[in-house]
Formats: sequence, C-alpha cells, structure tokens
Amino acid sequence: QAQVVESGGDTVQPGGSLRLSCAASGPTFSSYTMGWFRQAPGKEREFVAALNWNGGASDYADSVKGRFTISRDYAKNTVYLQMNMLKPEDTAVYYCAAKMGRYASVIHYTSDEYEYWGQGTQVTVAS
Repeated sequence: QAQVVESGGDTVQPGGSLRLSCAASGPTFSSYTMGWFRQAPGKEREFVAALNWNGGASDYADSVKGRFTISRDYAKNTVYLQMNMLKPEDTAVYYCAAKMGRYASVIHYTSDEYEYWGQGTQVTVAS
C-alpha cells in the first residue's frame, strides 16, 4: 500500500515559481501513475497533471500547460510539480495522488480513479 506526502507549498507573487514534492513510500512506486490535483476554496478538486508509471507519458490541464511540469525521481521515490509563471488563479491546496497500474499513457483524470492521496499542501499566489 502506498503512502504519499506532499511538501513545498508556499506564498508566492504572481509570475513566480514553486516546486512541489511528493514523497511516496511502498515497494511498487515505479508501478504507479502519479498525479497532481488541486482544490480552491468553494470549488471541486480538479486535475492538474499526471505522469505514467515509466515516465514516458504525461498530461496537463489546459490551464497549466506550458507553465507546469511533472517529473519523477525513481531513486528517491519522489514526484515533483514545477510551477512557473504562477497566477492568482493557481491558488489552491495541491494534492498528490497515486494510482496502481502500468498504463502506457495517462488515462485517469478524475480524483475517484486514484487510490492513494496525500494531505495536501497550500499554494497561494498573491502580490
């Protein structure tokens, strides 16, 4: 059973950058699709980015394409979300999630498809 713990949330000015980390435990980290979701106050949790089990396929929400990059370090069992050119509308609690399975592409975009979740980390973009 996997466990994931996010870190790296902070308050940053518009146009700034942050890198979120997600440390995963469990012997089968390399067999998981890893995803990032976010939830702003009063809104539903939404998909941000995901990376398949071997790092060969990724996908992003349209709202973050070209600004965010998801990556993973298998030696450290860690997934990252590099966020550049941050906007006030990126303000949210960001969650890391894991889904078991070696899928050739990213095909899971809804929160109920992911089995394991972290506690979330707050990202605030404000001047």
